[in-house]
Parts: sequence; C-alpha cells; structure tokens
Amino acid sequence: MASNDDGFLSRWSRRKALAREGVALPEPPPPAPPPPPAPAPLTPVVAAPPADEPPAEPAPPPPPTLDDVATLTPEADFSRFVAPEVTPEVRNAALKKLFADPHYNVMDGLDIYIDDYGRPDPLPAGMLRQMVQSAALGLFADEPADPPPPAAPSPTAPAASPAAPPDHEDPDLRLQPDDAAGRPGPEPGAADEPDRPH
Repeated sequence: MASNDDGFLSRWSRRKALAREGVALPEPPPPAPPPPPAPAPLTPVVAAPPADEPPAEPAPPPPPTLDDVATLTPEADFSRFVAPEVTPEVRNAALKKLFADPHYNVMDGLDIYIDDYGRPDPLPAGMLRQMVQSAALGLFADEPADPPPPAAPSPTAPAASPAAPPDHEDPDLRLQPDDAAGRPGPEPGAADEPDRPH
C-alpha cells in the first residue's frame, strides 16, 4: 500500500491511537454548503390568444351494449368489446359471437384426443376369426363354438400328408416355428447336482 497521510487507514490508525491514550478526538469540519443557485431572469408572461389553444379532446364514445353485439359480423372489429370499461355480459356475448364463426371450429389434427375412442379397433375379419376369444364369445355364427375332437387315425389307413399352414391375411403376423428347440431331456446341469431332488 502506498503511504498516504490522508488515507483512510492512516486516519483510522491515528484516531484509534488517540482513543487509547484518552485524548478527545477532534470533530471533522462540517462540509461547506453548496452555493445558492443564481436567480433566473424574470421574463414577462404573455397569455396566448385563445385561438391557439389545442382543440378539446372529443368525449370517448359510450361503451358498447348488447344491441351493438347483435349487429356484429365475423369481419367486424371486436377490439372495442374487450376494453376495460365494457361490462362482462357484453364482452362475453361479443366473444361468443366471434367464436361462433366456423373458422374457429376447424380441428388442426394435432390434438391428441380428437379420435373417437368409443368405437372398437378395426380388426380384419380373418384375424378376428383366428382369435380364441371370438370363438368363445360366439362372434361368428357360422363356426361351431366347440370344435369336435379330431378322430384318431386308423392303423390301416395310410399316413396323411402334413396339413398346410393356414393362410394368413398379414404375413408379418404369422407365427414362426421354433427351429432352435433343443432335444428333449433333463434340464442342463441337473445331472451335475446329485443331492438335488428331481
């Protein structure tokens, strides 16, 4: 720090030393008052002629009423009906008339809940026929509710060729055979643990 005799720290240190010695501290001189402002020269006041006065503001129009709402069209200016001095009944009637325009009732298709979720999903009839629930509920009258059990093949009859897989409407929904099935037998690791009950 620079040694400045008039600095804050040096003055504070001197006052602290004087206070320890019991010497009365000198009061700082009061700040000098600012000089009074110079008086402004007096100019004679001349009254302006009455012709130069600005025209008086026209009185604001009265707030609209329900009769004014009845004359509104969709192209009309609705801003005066939402001013603060308009009564709530008139404002609500004007807004109701504005939003009754079919232009404001067009759905944009971005709403989440605009679909009719009360109707069932449109499943193809072929897929619905394959569902076990449709047979249990009897949705199709031309199919028996419980199919008869298959007849056992007679030992003298030649073996029938394997049945062709059913034709599905949608090839992506076909069930795939499990070609990766292992050979039947005990679980892997069961022979390794002789203490484990089978």
